[in-house]
Amino acid sequence: MKVAIIGASGKLGQYMVRHCLAKGYEVHGVCRPKSVGKLDEFKDKITIFPGFTSDRDVIRSAVQDCDAVLTVLVPWGVNNYASKTAQAVLDFSKDKARLIFSCGWHISRDGKDVYDWKLRLLVPVVSAIAKAFRLIDVNDQVLATNKIFASDKKWTVVRGSDLEEGDSEGLPVWSEHVGDPILASNRTRRIDFALFMVEAITNDQLIQKAPAIVSCKSESAIATKNRAL
Repeated sequence: MKVAIIGASGKLGQYMVRHCLAKGYEVHGVCRPKSVGKLDEFKDKITIFPGFTSDRDVIRSAVQDCDAVLTVLVPWGVNNYASKTAQAVLDFSKDKARLIFSCGWHISRDGKDVYDWKLRLLVPVVSAIAKAFRLIDVNDQVLATNKIFASDKKWTVVRGSDLEEGDSEGLPVWSEHVGDPILASNRTRRIDFALFMVEAITNDQLIQKAPAIVSCKSESAIATKNRAL
């Protein structure tokens, strides 16, 4: 199995590299040139493609012949970074490749997600401030995922809850819509978010779905499991 990781030098990306290597996968990693040093521990184990993830030539080279592509959709700046990244992955990946993308809960595929007042208030306020300072453009992540949702490729968009560091708690549980009781705890270990991304490669039940995930050890996941018993 040959896997490309787009955004390999970030915290989530590095966890995905570790999970893929543990499975014996051949790994191609794309990261910004200034971040190559963050991958030093893997430099003899993976092939690194320095470049911006929105660079179509870099993506074309990295995903060539890959069986799966794991993409961290980060909306850096105000130049459509995330949507350009998503479009390049869609354009240059193999027709049958598994494409796994990461984003936050604020993305909605069908409009049936139910958000609490904090998230409804926080997202537009933070988005406006960040865009004013030209840091990130959250709406670009929406544009990116809309491109993915419209594609007929074998994609999965993994929507993460609030992330925390720590040892693995196991493979997260998921639901199709934010607001479902199982997701109420709104927390996932970053290492487990990466694990879900990697496990999705071989999970055909997730093809063309946008699972929202939460830790399997969270109070809401445990309570939902107990009610089902």
